[in-house]
Amino acid sequence: MTLDDDRPAIEQVLPEPKAGRYVLHLHRNADVWTWAVAVAVAAELRRDLSAHSRARLVLTADDVAAPVYRALSKAPLEWSRIDLAQTDERWLRPDDPDSHAFRINERLRRGHAIGARFESLTSVGRSIEESVSVANAHGRQAASAAVLGMGTDGHLASLFPLMADLQRVFATPEAYAAVDATGSPAARDWLRRISITPSGLARARSRLLLLRGRDQREAFEYAIASGDRASWPVLAALDGPGPLQVHWCV
Repeated sequence: MTLDDDRPAIEQVLPEPKAGRYVLHLHRNADVWTWAVAVAVAAELRRDLSAHSRARLVLTADDVAAPVYRALSKAPLEWSRIDLAQTDERWLRPDDPDSHAFRINERLRRGHAIGARFESLTSVGRSIEESVSVANAHGRQAASAAVLGMGTDGHLASLFPLMADLQRVFATPEAYAAVDATGSPAARDWLRRISITPSGLARARSRLLLLRGRDQREAFEYAIASGDRASWPVLAALDGPGPLQVHWCV
């Protein structure tokens, strides 16, 4: 299997029976999962680059995506025409090892991908309000794809259940918002953040949710059954053009 091949290696594809708002791809092992996702993302980028001068890729910093990014960095794409964006960021310097920017750059911007242009959500000397304004200027460009991760608590990007201002962020028409994650244990010590919003997610032509292990799959299935976005913000990824592509393996 190579990244020149647009056909992901999928063991089983099961559409959600009622609404058809997501497709569940079940992969037989981690290697197949990794390369299937990398091939799918590369195909979306290649498709956009054939029609537009630039392509944009929105990326989670979730650890689950690390092997996918390493595989994707080997894709022979015109990376100099690709903009890399973030789903979210802690209010940290982009070179801080705890920042999401640091993780994404370390895992993806290597090999062929070294030439991609990175859009950091934070910048030294820029206020959080200014940072959100810059992010929203970038976010007006539709993304070729958004690679997403999910916590077992149902959080997506920096949209956490029980977060102090979740409803405000859900309601904004902007692509990004400053968030206060007070009330969410999963946010740990980093309560001040910038996050993509449901409106921002809906601008991605393709959305891929990466899940690993029984706990994450069961959490996602519980979220779908509940339909409660306040308790399961991951459901915000269902909105957008075409169904959410959910890739899972043990």
